[in-house]
Amino acid sequence: MSFRDNVVKARSHFIFLAALSVGLLMVIALENKIGENTGAKVGAGAAFASPMSAFDDVTPLPLAVVGEVSQADQDYARIAWRYFENNTDPETGLVNSADQYPSTTMWETGSYFVAIISADLLGLIEAEEAKARISKTLDTLSGMRLFDGILPNKAYNVRTAELVDYSNKPVERGLGWSALDIARLVGTLGQVMQHYPELASQVNALLDHWDLSQMVEDGQLIGGNLSDGELRRDQEGRVGYGQYAAKAMMLFGYDMYRAYDAEEHLMVKDVLGQPIPVDDRLHRNVTPAFVVSEPYVFDGLEFGFDARSHRFATAIYRAQEARYTETGILTAVSESHLDEAPYFAYSSVWGGGAPWAVMSFQGERLDSKRTVTTKTAFAWYALFGTDYAKELVTTLAPLGDPERGWPEGLYETDGSTNGSTTTNTNAVILAALAFRAFGPLIRAEP
Repeated sequence: MSFRDNVVKARSHFIFLAALSVGLLMVIALENKIGENTGAKVGAGAAFASPMSAFDDVTPLPLAVVGEVSQADQDYARIAWRYFENNTDPETGLVNSADQYPSTTMWETGSYFVAIISADLLGLIEAEEAKARISKTLDTLSGMRLFDGILPNKAYNVRTAELVDYSNKPVERGLGWSALDIARLVGTLGQVMQHYPELASQVNALLDHWDLSQMVEDGQLIGGNLSDGELRRDQEGRVGYGQYAAKAMMLFGYDMYRAYDAEEHLMVKDVLGQPIPVDDRLHRNVTPAFVVSEPYVFDGLEFGFDARSHRFATAIYRAQEARYTETGILTAVSESHLDEAPYFAYSSVWGGGAPWAVMSFQGERLDSKRTVTTKTAFAWYALFGTDYAKELVTTLAPLGDPERGWPEGLYETDGSTNGSTTTNTNAVILAALAFRAFGPLIRAEP
């Protein structure tokens, strides 16, 4: 048989080998592209590298539950509880989102429930007062008007329980619903039922009143947003917040398999030698996603870390400690209110495509507003109890006002006080102090 005949007979094998070679080159190219996105290097012949592999060498910091309430912790907690004494409306039972500002969201209402449970655990109030406060709020939540009769509006007037916009002005239809805010409240309702079984019937009646199925689709959270008078349904939740909210909804049996899966949209950025988990999607479909401490400290203080969130939280904390070690600048960053325009900012470990960016809702850089946040300092100290976290608390402790509560913290640029005083900050401080004595709130027992 001639050489030509042999080549003809073998042509199918050549085609297969050529296709295999092209396929191999495509796989290598894809892996290298993934490596670029995740910060991992993947070369020819290397095994496929999952973004999660970047956390293999992160040793979770041990938790720092001390098992008792010190006098200092009691004093700190009393300052935080004063905020709620000052800002709870006696008629509706709702709490101002910021000191003497009568507007609230479902997120902040959830924070109020966390504050009540923590205050009870710490002995600041009796169980009967805790139940009475929660019961009044549940009655209001059950009776107030919903957006399109479906779910709670994004904001409410604390005094009237009416639907409002973000400037606290009445709006007939509302703004839509925030699935993240509602999920955060749902998670705290699980904590309420754990600590006060007598209130379970009220909680169940409230959840029956809301159509939670409207905000869960294909294992993801779905928010409702008005656009030119039309309701638009958008996926909500990025890495960190998404997994925290998923845990909350799973308490009540909702399938959150995609929201809980951090890896689907995970990329990893190196910040001072630490792998930082970053979402590859845009925040609010506007700016590159950011990483703040908030969802991780909530997860640890309220639910208790899982293996993944413990590693993520450790890396995020260590990056902040490393920044202090390298620069001498105290660092405890998260989302926070501001006492001047634009009144809210995200102080990130990574955000907007860069480390340590501070951003507004619209994605404007506001690095001069970076705040050493009081809530983050107390939370890291409660969770990990490191010398650096202790130094943060020691530095911020003089800010506590026995007549008003704890402010947001110190502006990094000049050391002046960010005097905004809010529900979220004072609730996190109470939760942190309760955690030091009793561990995660959902299973804490006095």
